[in-house]
Amino acid sequence: MNLPKHVLPTTVVGSYPQPEWLVDRAMLSKSVPRTRMHEMWRIPAPHLVEAQDDATIVAIRDMERAGIDIVTDGEIRRESYSNRFATALEGVDADNPATIVSRSGQPTPVPRVVGKIQRTRPIEQQDMEFLRRHTDRAAKITLPGPFTMSQQAKNEFYKDEEELAMAFAEAVNAEALDLEKAGADVIQLDEPWVRNNPDQAKRYAVKAINRALKGITVPTVVHLCFGYAAVVPGSTKPAGYSFLAELADTTADQISIEAAQPKLDLGVLKDLSSKRIMLGVLDLGDPQIESVETVADRIRRGLKYVAADRLVPAPDCGMKYMPRVVAFGKLKTMCDAAAIVRREIS
Repeated sequence: MNLPKHVLPTTVVGSYPQPEWLVDRAMLSKSVPRTRMHEMWRIPAPHLVEAQDDATIVAIRDMERAGIDIVTDGEIRRESYSNRFATALEGVDADNPATIVSRSGQPTPVPRVVGKIQRTRPIEQQDMEFLRRHTDRAAKITLPGPFTMSQQAKNEFYKDEEELAMAFAEAVNAEALDLEKAGADVIQLDEPWVRNNPDQAKRYAVKAINRALKGITVPTVVHLCFGYAAVVPGSTKPAGYSFLAELADTTADQISIEAAQPKLDLGVLKDLSSKRIMLGVLDLGDPQIESVETVADRIRRGLKYVAADRLVPAPDCGMKYMPRVVAFGKLKTMCDAAAIVRREIS
């Protein structure tokens, strides 16, 4: 599978709204779970996999209908972007959680690391194989980043947080290598917590990310954001990142940033001149579907700082918490806007 040849290829950050018949969205809206939230699923266990498969096909088709060039599986099988992978690793106790303060300041149950972190089996490989079977477009799959997972767990085994992050990085790398073999055209690491704890991040996040991406030959992305719009209000989001320029030292090909809702000063992109930029041009805190011209203007602003062959329009963040009709409308608007700007610069 080849990636799109045209400039300004569109993509998604990862997640897409799960149907109300599949999950209890009211329950999901209360948190971004770090431990398992089995009670979120409405379908009895014997039929859950089939139901998740059906909902995944719906998500893929929505992305294709909207015009997305690089699709994902919508992360439909996940309770959150990180917990499904993190809790499947040996050495992690998700059944007897500890509590930490989340990025939004809320007490949050998290897994306890009680032994050596080991990936004993593939976790997302079947998801990637399913996605590859059901689309002929370029396909991306996402993994939680090692630094973020180390921040979302209580360390009761390793000597320090860096050693924990490097252990997670080894597990992520083993998974990523299998995902590449399963047909992934792009592999993305979600690392939103690097900006939440920039002092620790500056010490070892780049080292952990590079270990997680070791040996991967398909394009790779590191995504960071200020949090889901449904969970973190736009009024609390800063206009700049506390950890961004440092990502120039990662081996990732692309850096994905939230820019529309926080009205990010795009001048920061000059620090990432060696990377492609996945630029957030959809404000997921806005319940209205933006006009095509509004989104086209956001893409044009990005082009003032990033060459067209290095810019990838995307939503600010995952779309998991949005109404599906709004998520689809925003994606279609983004694809239409990218097409307009593409014609302008061709």
